[in-house]
Amino acid sequence: MLISSTAMMAIGIVMAVWLAVAVWAITTGLSMRRGARGARRQLRRFTRLLDGAPALPLVVRVDGRLEGPDRLAKWLGLQRLPGYLSELDSERGGLASEDLAALSDLITRAQKSGGPFTMSFSVKGSERYLRVEGQLADPETVAPGAALLWIFDDTDSARNIRALTGDVEEAQKAFGALSGLIEAAPMPMWFRARDLSLMLVNTAYVRAVGASDAQEVLRDGAELLETVDGVSPLAIAAKAAETGEAQSRTVSVTMAGKRRNMLVVDLPLGDRGVAGYAVDVQDLEDARSEMEDFRAAQRDMLDNLSAGVAQFDRKRQLIFCNQPFQRLFALKPQWVQENLEFDRLLDRMREANRLPAVRDYPAWRAEHGDWFRATGALQENWLLADGTHLRAIAQPAPDGGLLLIFEDRTEQVQLASARDTLLRARTATFNNLFEALAVFTSDGRLHLWNNRFVTVWGIAESVLAEHPRADELLKKLAPGLKRPAHISALREVIRAATLDRIQRSGELVMKSGAIYNFTGLPLPDGNALFTMIDVTDGKRIENALRERNEALVEADAVKTRFLANMSYEFRTPLTSIGGFAEMLSSGIVGELSDQAKEYVQAIIQSVDRLSSQINNVLDLSQSEAGTLPLKLEKILVAPILDQCLADAGKLAAERQITLEANVSEELGEAMADRARLGQAIGAVLDNGLRYTQQGGRVLLHADRHRGKVRVIISDNGPGLDGRAQARALDGFALAEDQAASGQRKSGLGLPLARHLVEAHGGKLELVSEPGEGTMVTISLP
Repeated sequence: MLISSTAMMAIGIVMAVWLAVAVWAITTGLSMRRGARGARRQLRRFTRLLDGAPALPLVVRVDGRLEGPDRLAKWLGLQRLPGYLSELDSERGGLASEDLAALSDLITRAQKSGGPFTMSFSVKGSERYLRVEGQLADPETVAPGAALLWIFDDTDSARNIRALTGDVEEAQKAFGALSGLIEAAPMPMWFRARDLSLMLVNTAYVRAVGASDAQEVLRDGAELLETVDGVSPLAIAAKAAETGEAQSRTVSVTMAGKRRNMLVVDLPLGDRGVAGYAVDVQDLEDARSEMEDFRAAQRDMLDNLSAGVAQFDRKRQLIFCNQPFQRLFALKPQWVQENLEFDRLLDRMREANRLPAVRDYPAWRAEHGDWFRATGALQENWLLADGTHLRAIAQPAPDGGLLLIFEDRTEQVQLASARDTLLRARTATFNNLFEALAVFTSDGRLHLWNNRFVTVWGIAESVLAEHPRADELLKKLAPGLKRPAHISALREVIRAATLDRIQRSGELVMKSGAIYNFTGLPLPDGNALFTMIDVTDGKRIENALRERNEALVEADAVKTRFLANMSYEFRTPLTSIGGFAEMLSSGIVGELSDQAKEYVQAIIQSVDRLSSQINNVLDLSQSEAGTLPLKLEKILVAPILDQCLADAGKLAAERQITLEANVSEELGEAMADRARLGQAIGAVLDNGLRYTQQGGRVLLHADRHRGKVRVIISDNGPGLDGRAQARALDGFALAEDQAASGQRKSGLGLPLARHLVEAHGGKLELVSEPGEGTMVTISLP
């Protein structure tokens, strides 16, 4: 089919239009596609910027709908961002009800007034803290009436703010406490400003300067310290501020009217000023002075000790040693002044041969150097070459030093050796004694015993070696007695000696028949000595002697009765003889011749003499029997002596013996029997006259001596030796004694006088020497 040219042209035009339209469409599509890709890239860039921004946007429309990024939902602790504002109050996150209500009010106010607002709140259920800055949104970017909220995460900032707030509060509390502490401090404290003027003082400062309050001190600028050596307190503070170093000094300060030593410190505080305080060191200075005095006194005391003392400091140098230490180890004064080290001192001591002999001296010295590091006191015994025994005590000091004490125990060792020897000698002595011995301690335990004790009781040595108590031991000893119940006597004696410290004795009869005397004796050391001695043979002898003594007593009684009876029997014929002789002498039977008269007179004298002797025998027998009657009364002694001298004058004249008397005027009285005292003195005078040779001399002297009456009768006769004196006082006259005087005498005068004087409570003493005469002294109370 043929197409016209017009049609073809029309078709061409249409095709051209279509082509043009197609070309335009293609060109326009390509351009729009390139623009969309650019917009998408720009959107992604803005999205990344928002994701990395410190704040996230949130659009709240008028109807309460929310528009915002998903990141904001995470900040709010939600899975996704809710559609409306009222849905932000969720159980799992979001805002608290009161925070949501406050935010809603602020958003409503901003939508109405267009004013901005700021609010902070914490996310429910987490520690996140958010800050909201809101305002009315731009109508060209957001729907009209919407509110644009920018939400900031202030969690770290809030945490820092809370921490800083706590620090500020703590700082304020610490500052308050510090201020209170400074104010309450007992020491003066102050603070100076940059110009060094007083800016702050405490109450102690106010009291120290005698002001009424701190304002007065600050107003007047009252300084605590005085200018010393031209240096004022301000100058010291200026120096501290200039050098930046604390300035301290000890000065004397007047406080409350008293001078006190104070340690004053000025402390620079940078560009803020200078602080200062003053510490009262008066007590410290006094204590230091007392310590120095104590140290000096202690060293003087140590010099007076017998033990050697040396002290080392922490550097192991000798800082002190007393005189005994220097003498003990032969140290020279210059060595002591050199402050020798410990090792060097040991070397000096070794050079002086004052150390014990050791095989390895360097090792020994190093070992003793460890004394400084010991945790407690150490002791050693040193034996020196000269035999000196030393006890060394090393006491480490808390400051790292060392105190050495050396005690010379040579004498103690020697005494201990001597004591051991004595103990061995005592043991040997105990074991060889005839007595059985045992020593009990103060608590009643057996301490010592000898072999005789074991033998007497027949007890095993092993039992005694256990040192049993007395009760336990006596139970084992009881079977050895004839009567076991008598063991209680031993128990009582031991108890009395150990507890009551009383000595008691007793007697025991053993089962074997042996008799023992026992005694419990308290010892000075608190122990008790128990002794047992076998008196079996002694008892037998005692019984025999007792029987013999009883026989002698009976014989003496028979003799006394015989003498008394015979004396009375003799008196009857003597009286008759005397009577007849006197009748003959009176001429009743006629006148007698001269020779007969002489015989009759001799008979009368012999009768008188025999009667006197019989009376003496009777009196002597009564005196020995203790039955002589005495009538004691206060009497003057001088008249009795005069009567005795008068009675003895006749015999003295017959024998041509000079009888002299010397009686003191102060002789006075005595408690005596007048007749018996005269009889005693007359018997002594008669004895002296009869034993003195013709032409001799007898002297009676009487006085008061030491409150007693003393009568001394002396003669210059032949005298007696010691044996004769004893026999004369007992009433026996030896043949040789009578031969010396040329005649026989009865010998009863002195024994009778002695018994009579002793019956008065007095004493008769006889002193005589052969060829020197005799002196008899009578003392009466």
